[in-house]
Parts: sequence; structure tokens; C-alpha cells
Amino acid sequence: MENKIGFIGLGNMGIPMAKNLISAGYHLQVYNRTISKANELDQTKITRCQTPAQAASGVPIVITMLADDEALRESAVADHGILKTLQPNAVHISMSSILPQTAEHLTLLHEQAGNFYLAAPVFGRPDAAEARKLWVCVSGKQQAKEIAKPVLDKLGQGIIDFGETPGGANVIKIAGNFMIMASMEMMAEAYTLAEKSGLNRAQVAEFFGSTLFNAPIFQNYGKLIANKEYEPVRFKSELGYKDARLAFKLSQTSNTLPCRL
Repeated sequence: MENKIGFIGLGNMGIPMAKNLISAGYHLQVYNRTISKANELDQTKITRCQTPAQAASGVPIVITMLADDEALRESAVADHGILKTLQPNAVHISMSSILPQTAEHLTLLHEQAGNFYLAAPVFGRPDAAEARKLWVCVSGKQQAKEIAKPVLDKLGQGIIDFGETPGGANVIKIAGNFMIMASMEMMAEAYTLAEKSGLNRAQVAEFFGSTLFNAPIFQNYGKLIANKEYEPVRFKSELGYKDARLAFKLSQTSNTLPCRL
């Protein structure tokens, strides 16, 4: 018997993740607003669904990989949303970059419906998703984590637990994306400074990426920035702006802690 799970959101990240789950032996009940995106998947291993509710029907796990808070809320609570059909004790794994407050609200709604919501945002580009090299951050009920683990293991190289507070993993995701954006801005400024001073910006990027800043962010993004490789677009600027807005909003709503030097 095939292991069936729901999968909602076939974007640049969702497609390679769905392919990995299919390769791992899962049959996917898929939903996407533009359902033609499902053409990229093995048609013998998917069931095309007309609504999120249909994708979540009769499965122990449904995954959402959606662009923002609004899209996630709509997929969960609308008239044809996940909560209309998700069975008792099933788990909704939300892998979107959203505010922790949204995660807390959806957790409450799932509890009222008798099932689980698990925050599981990821770090990694589409090529990392394809290679199963994502880092998965989770927060939520322990029972939900145990149910979700076999599926999440098929998507990444590690699962990091940030406790039972529903939005904990989302705080990490927002903080991490803020650091990535700041690093990209820093590299662009530094490499342009070097270039305008007569140096080869690619050589400068190679030096820093292999010495002082020996980390994937500086190596991968650094090379792209240094070589001015802007095509193909893998991450739309509107999503980057969304992440910046999330970081700003979270900073305005978080409790201020005393600074100890």
C-alpha cells in the first residue's frame, strides 16, 4: 500500500521537495493554484486536487509550502481549506516563512479541530531542496514532530528542534533570512568597492569565501554577486521584501529585553 500525504504549493521550492517525496515512495495528493505545475511530477505518483481540502483528505500528513501568511491562512481556514477535511491526529506541516503569530493562531485552530500544526520552515535554495540538503527547523507539539519526522528526513540533511512554542521555528527563519539579506547587501557593497579600486571582484569573493567568511552563504551567494549572475531568478524580489517586512514587524512586536554588557 502506498503512503499517501498531501502536498500544497508547487513553487520553486515545492517542486523539488515533492519530487524527493515521490522518490522516497510517497503518493502525493497535490494542490497548487496553477495546477499545471504538477506536470513536472511523475503523474503515476500523484493525485491532482481541486482544493486544499481535497489534498488534506484521508491523509496523516499534509505539507504546505506557500509564499506568505495570507496564502497559508486561506489554504487552512477557507471554505475549501485544510481544516475542513484534515482527520483527527493528522499533522499539518507548514514550511512557509511566516510570522510566529500566524503559527500560534493556526496551532489553536488545529487543536480545536483535533489535529496538529507543526512549524517547519527550511533554509536552503531550490538546488539544496533538490539535493535533500535543506536544514529544517521545527517547533510545536512533540507528538506532531514524531509523526512528521520520517517525512522531514526525506527532505533535508538535518532537523533542528526549537521547542514546543508554535512560532519558535518561524522566529529562527525570520532572523536567518534577515542575516542572509544583510550579508548579501554587505557583499555587494564590498565587492563593488574592490572593483572600483581596480581589483577583480571574483578573486575578492573567492578569497573571503575561503578564509574569513568560509561559509555557504558567502561562497554561494558571494560567487553569484561577484560575477553579477542575476539570471535565472530563483527568488523573486517581492518575496525578499516580504521577508524584510516580517523581520521589521517581528522586531516591533517582540518583548524588549534588558541589555546586559
